[in-house]
Amino acid sequence: MYSFDKFHELVAQTIDENPFSKSPNELYEPMDYILNIGGKRIRPIIVLLGTDLFDGDIHKALKPSLAIEFFHNFSLMHDDIMDNASLRRSKPTVHEKFGINTAILSGDAMLIKAYQFLEDLEPELFKKTTQLFSKTALEVCEGQQYDVNYETKVNVSYEDYIKMISLKTGVLLGTALKLGALVGEASEKDSDALYQYGLNLGIAYQLKDDYLDVFGSLEHLGKKHAGDIFENKKTILYISALEAANEEEKEELLYWYSSNTDNVDKIYAVENLFRKLNVNRKLSMLIREYTNKAHSFLDQIDVPEERKSHLRELSEFLIDRQG
Repeated sequence: MYSFDKFHELVAQTIDENPFSKSPNELYEPMDYILNIGGKRIRPIIVLLGTDLFDGDIHKALKPSLAIEFFHNFSLMHDDIMDNASLRRSKPTVHEKFGINTAILSGDAMLIKAYQFLEDLEPELFKKTTQLFSKTALEVCEGQQYDVNYETKVNVSYEDYIKMISLKTGVLLGTALKLGALVGEASEKDSDALYQYGLNLGIAYQLKDDYLDVFGSLEHLGKKHAGDIFENKKTILYISALEAANEEEKEELLYWYSSNTDNVDKIYAVENLFRKLNVNRKLSMLIREYTNKAHSFLDQIDVPEERKSHLRELSEFLIDRQG
């Protein structure tokens, strides 16, 4: 089994070995920029972990791992435009640095490049992976649309929100692992269990992201503090607060979430409500619940326990992170 550092090195090396075309530079420079502004490259490493779990050929999984990394960065470029985000990983977002039109076009090109990284697989495996990839790409778009819808929808339920983050975040982690498992020639039963592990870990990951957006350290966050509150996003914090609030508190929360202002008073007031209603503690318990659910699927996979150690370490890293 390789170390995490070795997996990271292999991903970086494969990116370097597959450079972009030189022309037009205006199209490819933004793609290179987002790939090199400090991302952890967790998702391509997850593909390699999926292959390694079944003692498969890691080098065969390298290009498919870039398919996941390029797709993820394509979605970030477009997501940042839709959210009007100014920072990504503590650096200007692509549309802030290069303009909206270029960011849209470069994002499209990244999606096309993602599919190209699957082309070297043998025909039957290529068919399986592209079917999985296309299904996931559509689900991510569905999740993003739900996210947009919920910004103007007053009553967003817990079930609505979990469905949205499952599609927007969870399915990509599940697919990254299943893609690796397919390359590693895992059984259908084990591949499906690994997908469910990734899906539930992805939900826990997004819930932790919601937590960090409000309660995280500014030093580690790498993006605008309380951006979800500024954008009136109905995260699990908002949903839990609305459920726990009395009439006066509910009225105040609804007032601020109907306001499209960058006023810091809004952030201060909403954060105070979240703390008063103890929703941060409730969210921490929910993160652990989905992490435990993920581990229950990992337990079902028929490989020696020592081969699962990297995935258990990954779970703890993702939910214990500070940024």
